[in-house]
Amino acid sequence: MAKNHPGWRPDLLRQQREKHGLTLERTREELHKVARRAKITEPAAHPSTLSQHESGEVYPGPPYRRAYCLLYGATEPALGFRNALPGEETRFDVTPLPQQRNGSHVLAVERALTRIGSGGESGEGSDHYGWQQRVMEAWKRRHTGGDPHSPCVVLVGGFAGSGKTEFARFLTHLTGWPLVDKDPLTRPLVEQLLMALGSHAHDRHTEVYREKVRPAEYAALMQAVYANVQCRISTVVTAPFIAEMSDEQWMQRLINKCRAQGVDVAPIWVQCDVDSMHEYISSRGAARDSWKLERWEEYLATIDVDLRPVVPHLVVDNRMGTAISLADQARHALGTVSA
Repeated sequence: MAKNHPGWRPDLLRQQREKHGLTLERTREELHKVARRAKITEPAAHPSTLSQHESGEVYPGPPYRRAYCLLYGATEPALGFRNALPGEETRFDVTPLPQQRNGSHVLAVERALTRIGSGGESGEGSDHYGWQQRVMEAWKRRHTGGDPHSPCVVLVGGFAGSGKTEFARFLTHLTGWPLVDKDPLTRPLVEQLLMALGSHAHDRHTEVYREKVRPAEYAALMQAVYANVQCRISTVVTAPFIAEMSDEQWMQRLINKCRAQGVDVAPIWVQCDVDSMHEYISSRGAARDSWKLERWEEYLATIDVDLRPVVPHLVVDNRMGTAISLADQARHALGTVSA
């Protein structure tokens, strides 16, 4: 089992539980609480399953790992789930539960934002540090009002299972900017349209979807975005944007249309490894993903994992789920998640 999960050290998970003074039964209760507050998938968390995690009999799936990281205020490498990526920060100080709200919430946000970097080799044309400062300042001003910056449309794109939706939600928590998410916005109409055209509701791989439905789907999505642009409202919009971000003309039209309203555009690409994407897709159990999972190798042959936007952009490094884990930590520390 460890061969399939390099760096897995189950003993570290047990050590963390003991440092926090928790029994397996109490750990089960706390995992339910943090998952509920963070609005992430709530793991079953039977004490016998938790014991198997600590003994190395069962490797924890994504919902468990996210909940463990939130509960213990730790990263996946610190909990022994995997090896750390090069340059990845892996240490958090152990604090009593429940964690007290203090200056650490600022550090948590800054730490999460370190997963955003320039999408170019030299960063030419992309002031990623300045953009990170804008996010921090927007968060700090949420209760004071006033933003000296121009409104901004943030496009968060990436392949299925890359973590783009979770990262987009994190940005909305920090800034208070509205989230426009393609799936909940367009899915009811897309499914009805597909069935009316003789396909099935969860088709995302045939010519019927690609040629007749997808263009209308993205047009509807962007109309919702443009409605905010016309009101000069900063907006976070998330969708795969695979064809769009690789189409220089499409991107330039968007930039020009927004610029005419005094609105900036910040494309963000969420980078993720193939194994993690497969794990996330399997975990969420969405019907629209069934074709991908049944024909995974065939699906991989249709995508280019090295694809990046053709215009200056930012990159979120979510390999091994690092960015989403840090975003969870930041949201938890900020207290922005709802009970």
